[in-house]
Amino acid sequence: MSEIDDSKMPLLDHLIELRRRLLWSFLALAIAFGISIYFARPIFGFLVQPLLASGQTKLIYTAIFEAFFVEIKVAFFAAAFFSFPVFATQLWRFVAPGLYSKEKRAFLPFLLATPILFTVGAAMAYYMAIPVALTYLLGFGGNVGGVEQEALPGVDNYLNFVMKFIFGFGISFLLPVLLMLLERAGIVTLEQLRGARRYAIVGAFAIAAVLTPPDVVSQLLLAIPLCILYELAIITIWFTRRRRSTGEVAEEPAI
Repeated sequence: MSEIDDSKMPLLDHLIELRRRLLWSFLALAIAFGISIYFARPIFGFLVQPLLASGQTKLIYTAIFEAFFVEIKVAFFAAAFFSFPVFATQLWRFVAPGLYSKEKRAFLPFLLATPILFTVGAAMAYYMAIPVALTYLLGFGGNVGGVEQEALPGVDNYLNFVMKFIFGFGISFLLPVLLMLLERAGIVTLEQLRGARRYAIVGAFAIAAVLTPPDVVSQLLLAIPLCILYELAIITIWFTRRRRSTGEVAEEPAI
């Protein structure tokens, strides 16, 4: 009986450690949410700037609680964004003790690159993709058969539109990190990635169709960067594999 209990102790310790890391992470999320809910209106004011720049000066809400729930959603999205470094740090502290020094050196750059690439993708969505998409989509207004057609976007509809772009671009910009991790884990090889280019292009357009509004312009704005990121991942994998090969040759003892 004692042997069985002893065998379960490492698993129990890991579960306790995991619970502790999760508690710290969700505590950070709760604190970030409390701060974000106070600044929810200024944050939403920042998000509506592309709409204002496109010439639209009015947002409406038709349900009584719609504007209130929009501020809750804005606060949650902001809290998730700002608390992500805490989640990443807690994940690293949970995984790191089980890694060798070489594995830590290999994994840490990917962990550090994740928030940077996500922020770059989100910034590209906000400053480039969203203004272009809004200019195109709001261009359908005007006189149609003698009837005035005017865009009156709702606050919840606009928030969902913006968040689709921001999170779609942010997550998609993590593609190089994902491919490099798969290559380091031995799941895919550089040769396989090179041979799968045509499938990657099809996959990029499929992902863009899911993560962006259903119009061609929005899908192209995401699909084209995805194809470029795929090629950059291949180049980076080739470069890092060459460096690893050079390092392994240098470490071989002279005979």
